[in-house]
Amino acid sequence: MTLPRPTLRLRLTLVYGSHFLVAGFVLLAVTLLLFRERFAVGPLPAGAHVRDLRQVIVNGETTLTGEAARQWLSAQRETLVDAATGALLVQGSVALLLVGVAAFLSGWLVAGRMLAPLNRVTATAGRIAAAPAADRGLRKRINLHGPDDEVKELADTFDGMVERLEHAFDGQRRFVANASHELRTPLTLNRALVELAMHRRNASADLLRLGEDLLQINTRHEKLIDGLLLLARSEQELAARSPLDLADVVSHVVEQAAAEASSADIKVTVAADPAAARGDGLLLEQLVRNLVENGIRHNCGPGGWVRVSTGPGAVVTVSNSGPAVPAYELPGLFEPFRRLVGDRVSSGKGSGLGLSIVRSVARAHGGSVEALPREGGGLIVTVTLPPP
Repeated sequence: MTLPRPTLRLRLTLVYGSHFLVAGFVLLAVTLLLFRERFAVGPLPAGAHVRDLRQVIVNGETTLTGEAARQWLSAQRETLVDAATGALLVQGSVALLLVGVAAFLSGWLVAGRMLAPLNRVTATAGRIAAAPAADRGLRKRINLHGPDDEVKELADTFDGMVERLEHAFDGQRRFVANASHELRTPLTLNRALVELAMHRRNASADLLRLGEDLLQINTRHEKLIDGLLLLARSEQELAARSPLDLADVVSHVVEQAAAEASSADIKVTVAADPAAARGDGLLLEQLVRNLVENGIRHNCGPGGWVRVSTGPGAVVTVSNSGPAVPAYELPGLFEPFRRLVGDRVSSGKGSGLGLSIVRSVARAHGGSVEALPREGGGLIVTVTLPPP
């Protein structure tokens, strides 16, 4: 089991406290050395004169003079100095320990105060990463005020980076939206010209077949452009949210998809329990429609099935039969134009944007999408939205 790595605040506190304890022990050792040197213990000088020294000892009353008095006095001085040194060592160690605890506590408080701007940078970065929509998160700034030190320089650099990213994302979305709008005009013109040519009285059978093929290609391109527009819209901040029941949305979508499911001989079943949510009704309807259509079109063929269910907690689950899906392929299915058989811009089964739009709509509502391979083939896709 891997132990959690200590935080920077804890490490700084340990460094501050350890340095204080080391400095305190050195100071205590130097004090003891100076004390013993000042009151150096040794025999009295031979020429020292002691008069009528009387001392009461435990064994009785004794009078010491001469050499015996000097030796007794030296022994008493040594005992007193050792006792004072021991008392100084014990009391100094206790005092150092108490002050060391106070140093660790003050170091913890000081480290927290010094790291507060850095924690603010981390919190802002976390809010940006957790934002349901990219543009909404990138609008956040730290705006750190204080002295021009290293932390403020980091915060200002972070703000500048986020601002550049915001401009880049906005520019990308504007480009997709504008390009999609501009491409609609020639496609509409192409459709009109093809239909005009097909409705001529002298139109041959080859011309009619060619016109039908061109119309099918034109329809796929129109769906692709509509998908790009919806993807660009779903990645923007939701201007307004209204309460709704996902069960009603699912029932409406399944009813609309009944004709396609019937023509493909796919059985669609619904278990729509109440699931209250708040959001954009059109976007959420598109989310469910993409999941249902994905289950119908990427199924095992005639005789397959799709199950759609809703439940408390604003949860929508769509499961379907179909070919086996490797688990490592699942993340790529939510990327634009990605399929199990490779990257294709369009095909008869869709434009390759269905699950990308599902993920973008869910994120715009503060929700999440999870896809799991179903045992026996097919997928189980679960969308979870925040409660209203």
